[in-house]
Amino acid sequence: MSSITNGRPETLDPAALPRMTYEEFLEWPHENHHVEWVNGRVVPMPPVGTEHGSVAVFLTTLLNLWVEYHRAGVVLCEPVNMKTGPQLPGRSPDVFFVANENLSRVKKTFVDGPADLVIEVVSPESRSRDEGEKFSEYEQGGVREYWIIDPERRQAGFYQLDAKGIFRPIAPTAQGVCESVVLPGLWLKLDWLWQRPLPLHDAQRALKL
Repeated sequence: MSSITNGRPETLDPAALPRMTYEEFLEWPHENHHVEWVNGRVVPMPPVGTEHGSVAVFLTTLLNLWVEYHRAGVVLCEPVNMKTGPQLPGRSPDVFFVANENLSRVKKTFVDGPADLVIEVVSPESRSRDEGEKFSEYEQGGVREYWIIDPERRQAGFYQLDAKGIFRPIAPTAQGVCESVVLPGLWLKLDWLWQRPLPLHDAQRALKL
């Protein structure tokens, strides 16, 4: 059972929580929990490992530096919630970007509509969700570009939404470089993601930031 301190639950027992609307979910005091809203239920996300966290921080930092340099929009990360459509779940992506022309979607407590770029860093527990459920939801919801990064398997998938609303793969170059479509000029060398420590300084220099 959840205990309450200063209006916030210290522990989270989803079975003890009632079904709620998305509006009720946004009002529910869950600031100290990484949770998502799916079919009227609060769904807690398991704690992530250090490798997952390191890759997410690397991508957040790199993307933030690039977006700030080009004044292109805003970069957000979990536990900020994003609801891509009225009939779709409220998800909390690892990293996501909203372009200047869509900043009206960024509300006080959530993002009301699809981000332009979403990045999910895969953990063993989240693999089917990131590659299946979220892939379908983000496609249906109109996310323009989706990156799926799997550090354990050293695999990465990059997808662009085409004119028919279908995710199509963005193929890396022969040198293992993938370029963003949403953010022209932003590119990522896949080998960076598997290096330890992660080479943020080298990435900054390569991108001329």
